[in-house]
Amino acid sequence: MAKKASDHFKTWANPNGPVITTMTRPVIEADGLYFKDIDGSGTVSEVNDWRLPAAQRAAAYVKQMTVDEKIGQLFISDWRMGQKYPNPTYKEHVVTPDESGVLDEGEVFTKLIFGEMHLPGTSTLIKEWFARHTILRENASPEDLTDYLNQLQAVVEECEHFVPVQAASNSRNENGEAVFGMNDAGGVFPTWPGTLGIAAAVKGAGIEAADQWADAIRRSWEACNLRKGYMYMVDCMTDPRWQRSYGTFGEDTALICEIAEHIIPRIQGSENGVTADGVAMTTKHFPGGGARENGFDPHYAAGQWNVYATPGSLKKYHMPGFAAAVGKHTSSIMPYYSKPAAQKSASQQDFEGKDIPLEPYGFAYNRVFIHDILRGQMDFQGYVNSDTGIVHNMKWGVEMLDEPERIGFAVNHSGVDLISGFFDNAYGREAYDRAKNGYYESHELPEGFTPDMVTLNDECLDRAVTRTLTEMFELGMFENTYRDAKKSAALCENQEDLTNADRAHHQSVVLLKNDGILPLTAEKYAGKKVYAEAFHKTAEAGEAATRALRDMLGELALTEKLTLTDDYNEADIAILFVNPSSGEYFSATAGYLELDICEGKEVHDVDSFCRPMAETHLETTLTGAKKIAEIASAVHARNGKVIANINFHLAWLVGNVECYADALTAGFETNPDATLDVMFGRFAPVGKLPFTLPRGDEVLAVNAEGICISPNDVPGYDKDQYMPDELKDENGKAYAYRDEAGNYYELNFGLSL
Repeated sequence: MAKKASDHFKTWANPNGPVITTMTRPVIEADGLYFKDIDGSGTVSEVNDWRLPAAQRAAAYVKQMTVDEKIGQLFISDWRMGQKYPNPTYKEHVVTPDESGVLDEGEVFTKLIFGEMHLPGTSTLIKEWFARHTILRENASPEDLTDYLNQLQAVVEECEHFVPVQAASNSRNENGEAVFGMNDAGGVFPTWPGTLGIAAAVKGAGIEAADQWADAIRRSWEACNLRKGYMYMVDCMTDPRWQRSYGTFGEDTALICEIAEHIIPRIQGSENGVTADGVAMTTKHFPGGGARENGFDPHYAAGQWNVYATPGSLKKYHMPGFAAAVGKHTSSIMPYYSKPAAQKSASQQDFEGKDIPLEPYGFAYNRVFIHDILRGQMDFQGYVNSDTGIVHNMKWGVEMLDEPERIGFAVNHSGVDLISGFFDNAYGREAYDRAKNGYYESHELPEGFTPDMVTLNDECLDRAVTRTLTEMFELGMFENTYRDAKKSAALCENQEDLTNADRAHHQSVVLLKNDGILPLTAEKYAGKKVYAEAFHKTAEAGEAATRALRDMLGELALTEKLTLTDDYNEADIAILFVNPSSGEYFSATAGYLELDICEGKEVHDVDSFCRPMAETHLETTLTGAKKIAEIASAVHARNGKVIANINFHLAWLVGNVECYADALTAGFETNPDATLDVMFGRFAPVGKLPFTLPRGDEVLAVNAEGICISPNDVPGYDKDQYMPDELKDENGKAYAYRDEAGNYYELNFGLSL
């Protein structure tokens, strides 16, 4: 296809109806209205008639599709843009562009932690594999992103049955390091602080900060034709060592619910679900990923268990956010990889007060949670989209089944509608054929499984595809298929959104400690020398951040009487930006995820059962951590002051920084210039902590049986009631960090000026 769809699609406007855009699909005129010929019938059929309810159109369309077309729509996986944006997922792949230069028509073998697969070019994937769900990870410009998504739809229009390609993406409107599978892209759309920063801002400044964020997401995504977001996490943060804590809204269940109830309608377009100018949301990770076994993540085997050690914790802390999301008609729910650990868990109740059977199946395979609780009790009407890799590598609880059986068990038995990982059409077809070809007359299944539980049939295929098609009809993707690439960039640079994002960065700053040095006014720094340094996990990152920090202060020095020095031994004021990092997203650490801000700390290894071992290793979360004490000693010797900021994407143990700081602020992937504005009195701090900071290693200690002294399933603000009396102070508090001024760094804490 030589012509770019972005330049050549045609438009028909319906009075009081949808805009029709198409490249090659016929348009039918009837009753003074325009209808796209979606099903190729040439008539205003039940499928083509946009006046009918989306669910009715979807159900009618499914009846026209072949089995293979329906199986193709069961799967969602990564896909590739064209030549301009090579995807690091496909490291050794040489892009073969189509004639427009937008699509990638090359073949590639991909191997990830989720599994491995040989993939065709884009046209083959769309026309022969009938893939209609993809995950986009490249960080393209708005115009290039629009071009790419438009071109996908142009290829789809050439198929007998027109079903748009729906590209999903992880969040793109938050600041922070790009992490595969979390925030794959950033810096192109209007950029807010991290989700913890959103929570900090909302706690201090009100829900308007989240409302403005959600409005910007809808505008920027819809402008580029990106119509589905794997976002946001409503998991309650209960074990602080969980790597994905930084993608949550913290530990306050009430706040999590409030934010979900506000952002879902604003992003999707209405209180009743998605609209033609909205973006569909996939809320994750049901029934809550925060109850990690000592922090280990279920991307790897050591973290495959969710532990509910506290009676009633599931209903009290972990599921309310999902109930709030369902109440606002979130389009999709994503179950987590993990499985409940019945032997380590206390009694848990559902929404009817009945005990929940904690069957040892990953939640995408867990009928009790998906069918009985999510759909039956919570009345969820959308579709269930699994997390990535459940068929191959993250198959927790169903290792005894083969790939076709896992697909059948997830879709037919548990109620999953869309499986993320790979385009497993061949396995899906095998699961369908086994129900009809007598396969299980000669093949035994593991105990507890029957053929009808692990195969696909027409009923479950129609159910799943109808649900995902309904979303696309509601989004108007069948009618208004294209967007203007030249306009998308301007729409993504909305000045109001940029202003609101900047304000949210300022509002996210939490003032934790202040002996009077802040705000740092001209009177306080006049005639004094200021030293600045930034610290990161690696020395290289720290050096780069230090140069950027000093450049910002250098700009201030041009207009203010601010004297900078590169030698902390002659400094009267030191400004230190501390950005620790711990662990890796997709692999287990040798010990428990280290939360201490430390350098070369000796810690214990952990065995495969999450129990501490005698063997040890060294951990560093911040290169140069020991230098902080040296700087503070030199500055304090001159009767000077140390001002520090810590970036929180985990609930760090702050003792190695707080004791040296005269003033301490917290940021959450907050822009450094916003933090400096707070330090220099250009913005009064309003942010409040969205979680409780642990006191020290003693409140995270794990015994020989692998049981943590503070329960994994209870948020920090509520842990004290389960802590040993010998750890409690005169105020009955054990868990939260207490600073030199006597303040507890717990949920909702934050000083004012």
